[in-house]
Amino acid sequence: QVQLVESGGGLVQAGGSLRLSCTASGSIFSISDMAWYRQAPGKQRELVAGITSGGSTNYADSVKGRFTISRDNAKNTVYLQMNSLKAEDTAVYYCNAVAYVFNYWGQGTQVTVSS
Repeated sequence: QVQLVESGGGLVQAGGSLRLSCTASGSIFSISDMAWYRQAPGKQRELVAGITSGGSTNYADSVKGRFTISRDNAKNTVYLQMNSLKAEDTAVYYCNAVAYVFNYWGQGTQVTVSS
């Protein structure tokens, strides 16, 4: 079992920045890929950014150049640095971890960008 706890969400003005953190506990040795997803009201959950155990990253087109995902394996933590935030970035952001064939999710953290 893996537990994920997110933090760092909040209210920010358009153009501002936030950094989300997600710390894993439990069977952390089994974690391979980690990612951030988001879900806006009335929309499906979508992938924002992912990072492999080796550090390779991928991003949704909508956040490329603005968001950066990183990972500190010593702290069992994945980060999402979000810059130049837009109103359309408003959503609940979820941390995801893959361990073997299982997907684990955090409880989500709200990010609200005011225009």
